[in-house]
Amino acid sequence: MTRFLLRRLVGALLVLLLLSALVYALFYVIPGNVAQTICGPRCSPAQVAQVHDRLGLGDPVWAQYWHFLQGIFAGRDYSTGTGSEHCGAPCLGMSYRSGQPVTTLIADKLPVSGSLVVGAFVLWLVLGVGTGILSAWRRGRPTERVLTGITLAGTATPVPFPTYVPFGQDPEQWAWNLVLPWFSLALIESAKYARLTRGAMLETLAEDHVRTFRAYGVSERSLVVRHALRGARAPVIAMSALDVGTMFGGATLTESLFGIPGLGRALVQAVQVSDLPVVVGAVLVIGFFVVLANAVADVLYVVADRRVTLA
Repeated sequence: MTRFLLRRLVGALLVLLLLSALVYALFYVIPGNVAQTICGPRCSPAQVAQVHDRLGLGDPVWAQYWHFLQGIFAGRDYSTGTGSEHCGAPCLGMSYRSGQPVTTLIADKLPVSGSLVVGAFVLWLVLGVGTGILSAWRRGRPTERVLTGITLAGTATPVPFPTYVPFGQDPEQWAWNLVLPWFSLALIESAKYARLTRGAMLETLAEDHVRTFRAYGVSERSLVVRHALRGARAPVIAMSALDVGTMFGGATLTESLFGIPGLGRALVQAVQVSDLPVVVGAVLVIGFFVVLANAVADVLYVVADRRVTLA
């Protein structure tokens, strides 16, 4: 296990390094004057040039990327126009638009995305796995077709627009205003979990030892709960870990539509205004959660199914 985790850690660092380099490269391929965008349409050429120099956009791409990496491990100083401001390690840069440290901005957004993801996760597990269990148990009957139809119809749920309220400000309003975003994500994901659970359970129910139990008179309910559900546990756990990790950045559309000020929405807004430090910082954090989720999924899969070993 220790060797596996160390390999995953080294692999994660390499993936994140390549990811940050790719984002930097893509940013400079996109046409447009970043300094003009940051300064605004009414800025004079001299003001635009001043912003260009202050942001260090005149340096070669490799130099800017190297300074970015230095900031992560050792911190760095940034010009504010009238002085300098130190950004302590791990420093992901300063936002071109707001002047805030990117780490502070991301730290403010993560609890919001976490509220959305965790609530939706609980719902999609209850709805998806529950529907999958009932569909496998009542296979071939009208109940199965009705449950499957209801689950799939959830993907077409209309989208209203609540207002996000921080949990510390009003817990009741926080939950009430997240109900619709939770269900919006959960209904879409639950269809996948229903199919996964149903398929895994039906595969287990078709195995020889289950048919033997059935021949000896073991009830169908007992076979479903003690054997089929156990067979579906490992893939559901593995997929859950992956989905939770990717949802921290993959809920971008939901956050944008519902006006939820999470990490996904911040990433979209940063791309729109060419705020490179925020784009790179958000992509790295999202990438970290995805890599972490993959490692957790592998470990949980082994815990859920002892027949599997970590390579």
